[in-house]
Amino acid sequence: MLEYRNGGGRFYQEPALLETDLREVRRYMGMRGGEESPEVDALAERAVVELIEKAAPAGIFRIVPLVTEADGTIRAEGMRFQSRSLWRNLAGCERLVLMAATLGAGVDRLLRQYSRLEVSRAVALQAAAAAMLEEFCDCFQEELGNILKREGLYLRPRFSPGYGDFSLEHQKELVQSLQTAKNIGLTLTGGCMMAPTKSVTAVIGAGREAQPCHRKGCEACGRTDCAFRRE
Repeated sequence: MLEYRNGGGRFYQEPALLETDLREVRRYMGMRGGEESPEVDALAERAVVELIEKAAPAGIFRIVPLVTEADGTIRAEGMRFQSRSLWRNLAGCERLVLMAATLGAGVDRLLRQYSRLEVSRAVALQAAAAAMLEEFCDCFQEELGNILKREGLYLRPRFSPGYGDFSLEHQKELVQSLQTAKNIGLTLTGGCMMAPTKSVTAVIGAGREAQPCHRKGCEACGRTDCAFRRE
């Protein structure tokens, strides 16, 4: 369910309604497309069931005016980003969506519990939580796209701090602008790591020209050497 007013809002979804892809869970567990393992499949399925009981997916967003400059500078709502990779992603855009999403503290408690008791279950839960978070963000972005289409705007791929040369430090500005601690219980450590850990911040450009929009992170990310990159 998306709540929208005055250029911003929140998004919630029941975890049981998220179609968490078991193929994605397997991939995060290190399995490749053609590999088969009944044991891994059973761990993945069980992990998704446990997460459905503990997760509380929640998101927050704002839609703000955007200015991109020729030198790669990006300005939005008092924020200034210097990133060529993000600048290319935002070419032709006039609005910027600031977003943050989390699966909630209950997932972290579950992960800590199994990291002490059963490592194989903990690995499966980490993978399932990553896949569930990505699916939640996809649903979130789809709802945002529906809102912006009413204004004749179309979304680009979402882009998170840490992609390409978009510094992880920019998470501080996104968290502050969105007031994530107050709105969805998301905070940052001194090293810009998020708590709860299964959380994400991102920006999404919106422009007048419809373009193919890959919602998934791999298509927007330049890290071709990543062990979890989608083939």
